[in-house]
Amino acid sequence: MSTIKADTIVAADGTSPVTLTKQEAAKAWLHLNVDTVEDSFNIASVADNGTGDHSPSLTNAMSNSHYSACSNIQQNFMGNAHNVHVSSSSFRQYLFYVNHPGSNNPAVDTQADTSIHGDLA
Repeated sequence: MSTIKADTIVAADGTSPVTLTKQEAAKAWLHLNVDTVEDSFNIASVADNGTGDHSPSLTNAMSNSHYSACSNIQQNFMGNAHNVHVSSSSFRQYLFYVNHPGSNNPAVDTQADTSIHGDLA
């Protein structure tokens, strides 16, 4: 077995960075703790639209609006995340409880993880 050790990988031209186009790896991900971004990749900002309602913007746009934004809620209750209003550079995310008194209430005081799969522009 071979081992490759490198500090920088460049494109075939020798100067450009390697791109993440045409690959299966996640193109963006986001970890929210309540309304605070604790960690992310390819996320420029997250607008807080209200309780459980966020609009993350991507640093590098996707090639189109046909990509997968998958989320989950980390909480003691059953939760769900619904991603809508997808564009090539952002998406809107609604986090809500589905097995809690007052079903389908917006999720509060919770953590959410989102990953984006598709092709970058």
